[in-house]
Amino acid sequence: MKISDIIDAMQDEIVARNCFIVEINLSKDNDVELVIESENSEITLDDCVEISRIFEEKFDRDTEDYSLTVTSAGLDRPFKVPAQFRKAVGSKVEVSFKGGKKTVADLLAADENGIEIRYSRRETVEGRKKKEFVEHVERVPMEEITWVRPHLEFE
Repeated sequence: MKISDIIDAMQDEIVARNCFIVEINLSKDNDVELVIESENSEITLDDCVEISRIFEEKFDRDTEDYSLTVTSAGLDRPFKVPAQFRKAVGSKVEVSFKGGKKTVADLLAADENGIEIRYSRRETVEGRKKKEFVEHVERVPMEEITWVRPHLEFE
């Protein structure tokens, strides 16, 4: 059975745990990394253990040898799937644009075609001597974005 068939067979059980698959990595040595995220909370160790158990029930170890790692997407990884963007709406994100520009912004909306962000930037304002912060709300098409990831603030 192929990995993609196993993942398809697991979908209902993964959704029942309020999780979704972000990424599947398979090395030439049959090391399988299954990256998951929760729809509405953080991934727990129990989530990883249960999804690993479900995978192993569906995969025939007698047919093929493999190692399996089930892990959470992590806060430092860029978003890969639309569900991650939807989950992040209302939070601060880092956006890297094609061409190298980066910004920290509030993610206001997201769909398959793009994102809507709000950010402030110091700009020259007519009639003022000093630059002031000016707020911008912008719709950015996905093809103009290199990556988006959660922004971590340390207080």
